[in-house]
Amino acid sequence: MDDLRNYPLLVFAATFIMLWLAARIGALLRRRKGDPAEELSQDYSIVLGATLTLLGLVIGFTFSMATSRYDQRKNLEEAEANAIGTEYVRADLLPAVDAAKVKGLLKQYLDRRVLFYETRDEQQLVEIDASTAELQAALWSAVLAPATSQPSPLAALAVGGMNDVLNAQGYTQAAWWNRIPAPSWALMAITALCGSLLVGYGWRSAKDATTLLLVLPLVIAIAFMLIADIDTPRHGLINVVPQNLVSLAEGLRRH
Repeated sequence: MDDLRNYPLLVFAATFIMLWLAARIGALLRRRKGDPAEELSQDYSIVLGATLTLLGLVIGFTFSMATSRYDQRKNLEEAEANAIGTEYVRADLLPAVDAAKVKGLLKQYLDRRVLFYETRDEQQLVEIDASTAELQAALWSAVLAPATSQPSPLAALAVGGMNDVLNAQGYTQAAWWNRIPAPSWALMAITALCGSLLVGYGWRSAKDATTLLLVLPLVIAIAFMLIADIDTPRHGLINVVPQNLVSLAEGLRRH
């Protein structure tokens, strides 16, 4: 079963429903117990303010985590395009036959990397990963053979550039696996539930509670949806567009 965090709209719906129910439960408890004493009312205000403040801090901290991971994925896409482009140029340092082979493999590999960023189908992603691994092995063999048969500083540059290409893919994959930890989501959810419950409990007018108690759950649900959208690299609306890889692929096709 797919992780719920991969679907921001479902995160929004689930969060809104749960928080609205928590607020309604708080309002029902207030109606049953009646107005608290004045000293308890003051304590309640302190607890409510502290809970909502903590909720705002946790949401802000988690949003910062999501944006930093998104920026990291963007930077690594640029680095990967630079590594492939540099190695394409360095391939000319090899013998002509080997250089042509390396360049052809790099073009195929570049197409695979663009598909990695653009696809959202999990089955297709498995096929892309398998073909990428095969191309990586072929690329390494293509530069290793001439470098070992005729060792030279120029061949070493080509080997080093290919090493950067392979490492860049590994760094990218690691960044795509690096998601917001589940405990952070749990802390946000628990704090939001407590905050909604307390807000509902503090509502005195049952008539106004039906509509006005929708505000806090709605705002928090939107925040949760935005965090989930930024945090999911493949299923959300805010994705890393491989513009550097696409631009490089278009440039290489003209050669």
